[in-house]
Amino acid sequence: MDSQNKVQEFFSTEGSLAKVIPGYSPRAAQVEMAEAVAESIADKEHVIVEAGTGTGKTFAYLVPAILSGKKVIVSTGTKNLQDQLFNKDVPLIRQALTVPFAAALLKGRANYLCTYRLELAIHSNLGISREEAADLGKIKKWSKSTRTGDIADMPDVMESNPVWGQATSTRENCIGQECPEYSDCFLMKARKKAQDANLIVVNHHLLCADWSIREIGFGELLPNAEVVIIDEAHQLADTASNFLGVSLGSKQLGDLAQDALMEYFQDAKDMPDLRVASENLEHEVKDMRLAFGMDMTRGDWRDIENNPKIMDGLIRLQEHLEALADQLEIASVRSKGLEACFKRAEELEEQFKNILQDKSGKWVRWYETHRKSFTLSLTPLDIAAEFRSFMAQHSASWVFTSATLSVDHKFDHFSRNLGISNAKSYSWESPFDFPNQSLFYHPKGLPQPNSPEFVEEIVKVAIPVINASKGRTFFLFTSHRALQAAAKILEKQIKYPLLIQGDKPKAILLDEFKQLGNAVLLGTSSFWEGIDVRGEALSTVIIDKLPFSSPGDPVLKARMEAMERQGRKPFFEYQLPTAVIALRQGVGRLIRDVNDRGVLLLCDPRLLKKSYGHMFLNSVPAMRRTRDIKDVEAFFAEDE
Repeated sequence: MDSQNKVQEFFSTEGSLAKVIPGYSPRAAQVEMAEAVAESIADKEHVIVEAGTGTGKTFAYLVPAILSGKKVIVSTGTKNLQDQLFNKDVPLIRQALTVPFAAALLKGRANYLCTYRLELAIHSNLGISREEAADLGKIKKWSKSTRTGDIADMPDVMESNPVWGQATSTRENCIGQECPEYSDCFLMKARKKAQDANLIVVNHHLLCADWSIREIGFGELLPNAEVVIIDEAHQLADTASNFLGVSLGSKQLGDLAQDALMEYFQDAKDMPDLRVASENLEHEVKDMRLAFGMDMTRGDWRDIENNPKIMDGLIRLQEHLEALADQLEIASVRSKGLEACFKRAEELEEQFKNILQDKSGKWVRWYETHRKSFTLSLTPLDIAAEFRSFMAQHSASWVFTSATLSVDHKFDHFSRNLGISNAKSYSWESPFDFPNQSLFYHPKGLPQPNSPEFVEEIVKVAIPVINASKGRTFFLFTSHRALQAAAKILEKQIKYPLLIQGDKPKAILLDEFKQLGNAVLLGTSSFWEGIDVRGEALSTVIIDKLPFSSPGDPVLKARMEAMERQGRKPFFEYQLPTAVIALRQGVGRLIRDVNDRGVLLLCDPRLLKKSYGHMFLNSVPAMRRTRDIKDVEAFFAEDE
């Protein structure tokens, strides 16, 4: 039986899947997608597949990939999706299939407990708080029982807790085979399992990290595969851009200073100059953050060059890094830990030099400041040629899939960004009944988004919708500033629980939203995609404006300027398509199940007043549309 026939049998009414899922019935789009993926694998071709929410795309690519008998890598957009696929979807397919296969979950090294680093932290002479000591103790206890060392499985210390930085390793501070814990290393065990598996589930960050390491000749994290499946493929270009660039942050420098101090106390107490150099670098990192000012921003490198205070600070920082590297070189013969610190210092020196001196025109130089940290970055202007080369290194079939890859029913934007020129493409719309399940409300009379009154006016429009919906709302914003301004107004004017991004970790906010059943959640970019709230808890999605990237963003600005120099039209070729896909992701939060009903409120008047508005309208599901609040109230009254 060939693979396509096997696929058809698996998804049939009497097939393997029906035997393990009560009430299962085949979905035409899912079967067709599975057949298309099976064909591309059999013919060793590349394929781009857009499958709307509810198609069941995960099974549609997993089943033909596993049935092919080939070595498969599946890459997801986030670690949460990675865990869901491996812990929920793969076991169900294993139960349904008679074909045996070995599967492995592989994440980046920062997701695995490092027992060597944990012991260093526990016995460190550096001051740690009582809370940190308690958390390290909990991790120590957990280390005795965990089989995987995956920090996501640790119930008592959240992944977001900064203490994990002391109990995990980085590529820079890992001492590899010289580590006394190497034989029991959780990361090495995970990689060995991946090498032996038929199906390896990774995420885009790890895939791109593997790619970037290969590019500079360090080897590979992932085994060579015959099939590579990219889920949430619309995220790949941005992730790849970050990994193919150079990034140097205050955390890397601060961690080096801290680790050098720990090694000093352990093996080099007779070298006071090493301690001084470590402490000087640590202090200079903190001073450098203050030199940038208190604002949190992404800025163009020209801002740095035009600010003597910041430029002088960077030169001093570079000098202190060099001074520490000199001391570490002398001390490196003392221990493997000091030798590893020296190698890190050398790498950071090289990165610093590349960032400060780049004049090639192939990169965007920019900086970003956070509340307590900063980052200096080089980002490639274009990754298409590099990604095309990466694909060519493998004889694998590549499958790119997402619910949002097309713009106005075309895949040009996605293909162009990744340099894909020889792939078949398919699109299946969501099976959900959008005309009857949803309503698109676009009110009249709203001001332009750049108006000082915009936030206040859209909140006025939003409140009657929130009330009609009885809470149960995602209010999505394109900026933190607008979110905070709206929150201040809503706190005083709605009776429903208000959940605000930043007040608590994302996972906790989502759990509260689901449990409350009548909450209003305010979120920015991270809530626009990858969120799955089914049922009545989410019945309204409000979007403040069309999600164009900020024209002041240094990377966007540089790319658009480069396209202009080439005689291209950057707004229509890049900025507009990117915004369309972002909007589609936001809209996609509304209807997640066959029984869901809901209202979409989009507050941006440009939707109908600008010539490009039709691109957005043509790219969202076919909802009923209205400009009258009475229709919204009537829609929700049907539920009563």
